[in-house]
Amino acid sequence: MAANAEQVRILLVEDDDGDALLIEELLHEAGGGVVLARARLLADARKLIPDAACVLLDLGLPDSQGLEGLRCLLLQEPDAAIVVLTGLADEYLGEEAVRAGAQDYLVKGDVTGKLLHRVIRYAMERRRWDEAQRQLHLARVSAQENARLERGLLPSPVLDDARLSFSARYRVGGNQRLLGGDFYDVVQTPDGWVHTLIGDVCGRGPAEAALGVCLRVAWRALVLAGHPSADVLSAVQRVLQHEQQEEAMFATVAMMSVAPGRSSGILRLAGHPAPLLVTPDRIAELAAIPCLPPGLNGTEAWPGCEVELGDRWSLLLYTDGLIEGRVGPGPGRLGSEGLMALLRDALGAKPFDPGRVSDDVLLNQLIDQVCQLNGGDLKDDVAILALGFS
Repeated sequence: MAANAEQVRILLVEDDDGDALLIEELLHEAGGGVVLARARLLADARKLIPDAACVLLDLGLPDSQGLEGLRCLLLQEPDAAIVVLTGLADEYLGEEAVRAGAQDYLVKGDVTGKLLHRVIRYAMERRRWDEAQRQLHLARVSAQENARLERGLLPSPVLDDARLSFSARYRVGGNQRLLGGDFYDVVQTPDGWVHTLIGDVCGRGPAEAALGVCLRVAWRALVLAGHPSADVLSAVQRVLQHEQQEEAMFATVAMMSVAPGRSSGILRLAGHPAPLLVTPDRIAELAAIPCLPPGLNGTEAWPGCEVELGDRWSLLLYTDGLIEGRVGPGPGRLGSEGLMALLRDALGAKPFDPGRVSDDVLLNQLIDQVCQLNGGDLKDDVAILALGFS
């Protein structure tokens, strides 16, 4: 019955002892490799069907008639390979059953062992083929949806300053197929300021991803329209309040605005991890006034804090999925201190050279090391970007 040595579990749903004995003898005639279970009632079949590779179903049972039993079993186990058994006078029901979802039908009294063997085998193979096609379709849909979300959540930067470098990475967490609500953006405005955003919508799923796209697009539109940077997050919060699908939805955000001279900037934190600054003489976490995220407690203002960057620097902005990974079997988490330690290892001894390792290599290395410390893929999504000046 099978190409390997494993036995195939067949469920026979038949209330007539004579017909059941005939099916059992035909299966024995066809060869070994079969474990046969029998149910006399549809109610009993519903308990046994999860363990069956194929079901032989009589369409006339004491507790179901016609296609009722088939529909009931398919409703419970949509992927079940079911072959219906009909009488000579009810052959048309077999054709109806195939249209209703059965893999095939057999007419009692006109079945041989070889025919029964072949029908069962083909029913199982067709069900495997259907499942493979369904999984392939889901994978294609997932890839297309990811591509759309990626364009919305992870756009190309708008940068004109050749002295600036930019790199970013996104990794989906928790064995998800779709991107979550993490997002980022980088925009240079005509006045020479460079505005960088990274954010994380609380929660995971399509609703969070859709909200993340809305917030990111709104932020870029506001910045490009020349909206004062001090008011941008207030406008983004209004967008969040109008676009959120649930009242409890909120988003943490970090916004860094680099001045035209490139040696200083203004940092605004809204419940988000602070960016890391890498200069030749230090790797440090930037300080800013802590504020609540947009969407919580009606916060209306996110004051900025001026920060000194220096003559040569690299900024690392990330979402909290990167630092919430475990560091060993215990409850310990990586945290920002652990992330800075990984950066020091990657860049070597002082003076730290932000250009010693390319941003692309550095970000890949950091994510791989964090996953390794975590003992596998991270639970949450991770977005990380590096903006450098030299």
